[in-house]
Amino acid sequence: MRRIAAATIGLALAAFAAASAHADFAKPKQAREYRESAMKMMSAHFGRLVGVARGSAPDEPAQVKANAQVLQTLAALPWDAFGPGTEGGEARPEIWSDTAGFTQKHQDFQSKVAALSAAADTGDLAKLKEAVGAVGASCKSCHDAYRKKD
Repeated sequence: MRRIAAATIGLALAAFAAASAHADFAKPKQAREYRESAMKMMSAHFGRLVGVARGSAPDEPAQVKANAQVLQTLAALPWDAFGPGTEGGEARPEIWSDTAGFTQKHQDFQSKVAALSAAADTGDLAKLKEAVGAVGASCKSCHDAYRKKD
């Protein structure tokens, strides 16, 4: 019975994430706020995994898996909020002038996050460290190209 309940909850969360990933925004400001919120949540959950990889946080397999799964769900969310007319915030104009490059970067990120989730499922700290490094490099690559410098 617990497995059925867990599967039902998992499917509901996946449906919510899919619906949220294709959200429509009445105003450009709403899109910017949505994507910035999604990025902050991704950063929070990724940061927990970075702590484990660096040894500054305990390696608790259940928590590692949970954070990786949440990160994987969140990784699908912000991209539709970069639609036409949503320029501004921390986003550089190149997002809209180089849509192919931006799309490639966020697809690469999602692929790396999926690999991180798979590494978390193994419980192998060495694999987790490698996957965390790959996700971090993907984040940096996109931020270097498409995020305004502070």
